[in-house]
Amino acid sequence: MYGNEVLLSLTDQDALWAGIPRDSLIKERKKLVVDKLTQMKAEHSIWRMAKRILYFLLVIVGQFFLFRLTNWLFHKLKVRILRLRDTALKPFSIQGYELLNTQRQVNLLIFLAGIGRYIVMGLQLLITVPLIFIIFPQTEGLAYQLLGYIWNPIRTILVSVVEYIPKLFTIIVIWYAVKYLVRLILYLAREVEVGRLKINGFYPDWAMPTFHIIRFLLYAFMIAMIYPYLPGSNSGVFQGISVFVGLIVSLGSSTVIGNIIAGLVITYMRPFKLGDRIKLNDTTGDIIEKTPLVTRIRTPKNEVVTVPNSFVMSSHTVNYSSSAREYGLIIHTEVTIGYDVPWRQVHQMLIEAALNTPGVVDDPRPFVLETSLSDWYPVYQLNAYIREAEKMGQIYSDLHQNIQDRFNREGVEIMSPHYMAMRDGNESTVPKDDLSKRI
Repeated sequence: MYGNEVLLSLTDQDALWAGIPRDSLIKERKKLVVDKLTQMKAEHSIWRMAKRILYFLLVIVGQFFLFRLTNWLFHKLKVRILRLRDTALKPFSIQGYELLNTQRQVNLLIFLAGIGRYIVMGLQLLITVPLIFIIFPQTEGLAYQLLGYIWNPIRTILVSVVEYIPKLFTIIVIWYAVKYLVRLILYLAREVEVGRLKINGFYPDWAMPTFHIIRFLLYAFMIAMIYPYLPGSNSGVFQGISVFVGLIVSLGSSTVIGNIIAGLVITYMRPFKLGDRIKLNDTTGDIIEKTPLVTRIRTPKNEVVTVPNSFVMSSHTVNYSSSAREYGLIIHTEVTIGYDVPWRQVHQMLIEAALNTPGVVDDPRPFVLETSLSDWYPVYQLNAYIREAEKMGQIYSDLHQNIQDRFNREGVEIMSPHYMAMRDGNESTVPKDDLSKRI
């Protein structure tokens, strides 16, 4: 009893369960109640409450000075960083591009220091707030609960990190194995490209494209091997993201994949090489770039034409350079001369004009074909061999100039005569030399 309030009642049944007489059980339980009440009275005494308030104030003041100390240290660090701008810091450049000048580096360091300051202050609060709750009995349970909120995630993360270490080592081993295998293949590809390593039926210009294909396959294989060891790879969210990314790629990359496949086919078909002069449909120019997606051509007018590889595959291509390298490229031009000029003389003048043209080779020798005999003139086609397809435009220009000069020296007009006359039957258009031979 406490006053008129019954605190605890005991029966013979309780004593029987405890295995002792009821009087002994009553004394034992009374002692427990008295001790607890005495403890509670002491905890809620004015002196104990004053001590708690004092502890509370000490914690608050201590945290205040900790904040001041943190801000002071940050200010000192900021001043030290500003001094580095004119002493130790240098601009950071990548391939000539200034990525970070000294001022940007200073701003970045100050920003990182500010983040560090807030992290330190947050950690201080994580310790101070539970400490304040522990001071008062009414909030002591809340303090342990708050500490659990803080410690349980940290403990879970630490345990997960420790348990993940074997998988991490497996990923590192796979990564380095693939990395050095790629380096070995790159070394072999470069040896084939420069001609030091020869493989029958394998052209040197296939070396680097083949290396890129093998490297892609090796990295894809590496990702497939590493995937099961990634954190959360078995979770539904991770798998859903993988399916979504795969769907986006499959729906949006049909044209890209078509161009890549066409680029691979073009590489191994070898219809042209970098620097070749080609004609692709109505576009004539030099190949300046071949990528997995497009081929770029520079025309003689210095225009850069970008052509998708799938279009190259579906179009007909004329390679002037390969013909010039192997057996000589034939350039041709036509002139029409009247019947009054002997054809043998025309042939001789055209061949001499060709041989005097820079870029035209004398072996094989130029030749002339008479492609048609019209009513008023024959058509002479001059054919000449060249070895430099990229200079074809200039060679054509020089050839036409030499033809004009040669015919002008002989007094032969390059024209297509048309006649409107009433003949009396006495004159003939047959050359006089041929008439004299007949007589």
